[in-house]
Amino acid sequence: MNGPVLQCEAVRFTYASSGFGLSIPSFQVSAGEAVFLEGESGSGKSTALNLMAGVLRADQGQVRLMGQNLRDLSESRVDALRVENIGFIFQQFNVLPYLSVIDNVTLPCRFSKSRTQRALREFQSVNAAAQALLNRLGMGEYITAPVNALSVGQQQRVAAARAFIGNPALIIADEPTSALDARHQAHFAHLLVEQAGQQGSAVLLVSHDPALATHCSRRESMAQWRVSTSAAS
Repeated sequence: MNGPVLQCEAVRFTYASSGFGLSIPSFQVSAGEAVFLEGESGSGKSTALNLMAGVLRADQGQVRLMGQNLRDLSESRVDALRVENIGFIFQQFNVLPYLSVIDNVTLPCRFSKSRTQRALREFQSVNAAAQALLNRLGMGEYITAPVNALSVGQQQRVAAARAFIGNPALIIADEPTSALDARHQAHFAHLLVEQAGQQGSAVLLVSHDPALATHCSRRESMAQWRVSTSAAS
């Protein structure tokens, strides 16, 4: 698409219960770009990501995903836009332990016709697309394994393959390396950005670890965004 895949302009949000507030004057992620967003614990990273993904609605300003202002859309349309265009890698991975590796990876396609269609442009089936991703991430031999039998690092790669299935425009990785040692952190960050580049997805890599910034083309800081209290989420 032309223009940024994600754009925030004059965004303000405050939790009524705690008074914690966040202000994002201007921020964007362009197609194919890898952006590192740095912030310490309590700086508001989770709040910012929830605003960018439409989980939270901004009190003021605009959050645009794929050119669409999320405040103008119904909750169901925001949900659909999010699953169609964002692949998430969570800090705790959020893989489903009662599913096999391949069933975890193909899960987003069950909820998004668009991601299924994009997977089928290149492969004969969604399972074939999942197999190719797992092969690239060094997990091809575990395709039928139960996820709860995998190591932490292996589960992390399953979560990454799930995020990439169906070529979403944006990958949001929230502290994705926090459970790994330094060597494996660097290797995973490299794999993440490399895979995104191969399929044309933008990356927003969010972490407190500045060492990961070297894998991205641009570095931003939560410190630039005004926070009203120190008790952030």
